[in-house]
Amino acid sequence: MKPPYDITPEILKWVSSISEKIGEANALFLSKPSPQLRKQNQIKTIQSSLQIEGNTLSEEQITAILENKHVIGPEKEILEVRNAIAVYENINALKMNSEKTFLSAHKTLMTGLMDNPGKYRTRGVGVVKGSQVAHLAPPAENVQGLIKDLFQYLNEDNELDLIKSCVFHYELEFIHPFLDGNGRMGRLWQTVILKEKYPVFESLPFETLISKTQNDYFQALAESDKSGKSTVFIEYMLQIIDLALSNLLKIHGKPMSSKDRITYFLSLGKNQFTRKEYMEVFKSISTATASRDLKKAVENGIIKVEGVGNQTRYSIKPTPPKTP
Repeated sequence: MKPPYDITPEILKWVSSISEKIGEANALFLSKPSPQLRKQNQIKTIQSSLQIEGNTLSEEQITAILENKHVIGPEKEILEVRNAIAVYENINALKMNSEKTFLSAHKTLMTGLMDNPGKYRTRGVGVVKGSQVAHLAPPAENVQGLIKDLFQYLNEDNELDLIKSCVFHYELEFIHPFLDGNGRMGRLWQTVILKEKYPVFESLPFETLISKTQNDYFQALAESDKSGKSTVFIEYMLQIIDLALSNLLKIHGKPMSSKDRITYFLSLGKNQFTRKEYMEVFKSISTATASRDLKKAVENGIIKVEGVGNQTRYSIKPTPPKTP
């Protein structure tokens, strides 16, 4: 059964705006971020998603944990970070319509933090805010069926992935299939759904903006609960995604120089390549521009060239060893 929601003018506005920004990001090659940018955004995502759950560790501390350095902090919070790193470093192995990888991700995310991670709850739960029960989840015996229906919904071809991701996020919070970790799983799986269609989302830490607008996030969930539809939550999440894309374009959206393109291309880890492979990354540049880029890099000693004509190959010039 399709989860209930309405298509509003607000939703259409955000979908249109997001689609335009994804096009801009692709034109600026931001859908293929450098390993350094990917690492920075992964740290922001982990810090923000866990902060919503009460984790107090900073980006600097998370960076240190990622680099296997000693960090002083609450053991539980350090374990939360280690588990999240393990999940996000292998996010490409997670498939949006695979319940098996969904449960595997929860197990990795929550190991050591709860009993039976990776297993659906077998008793009733509610979300308590202060002294009030903010949300009473469906009975435990309904969980497996509801989750299977939700994954079936992801296979609907006539649904926009942008909307699917928001609906799944909301419905997961509504079903509350686990005793703990539902919030972080909802945010993780929205990223998994989006990145399968739009690679730029692998490196777009929209969780940072959720963290900064937590009251709005929980309010959107509550209003959707009250109405029996995910419409309000979809509007909220699409606005967050649009703003995250705006920030990405603002920071990284400047036109790239020849030096920028070469630096970025080499960061992708290709040790040997052709001009054609270079142009596959920078689809908007001409053959003449690509040739000028590569010629300049050769002249500056950054790369070396071998062969002529169709046999021309470029490779990274080895860095000479430092003198002791």
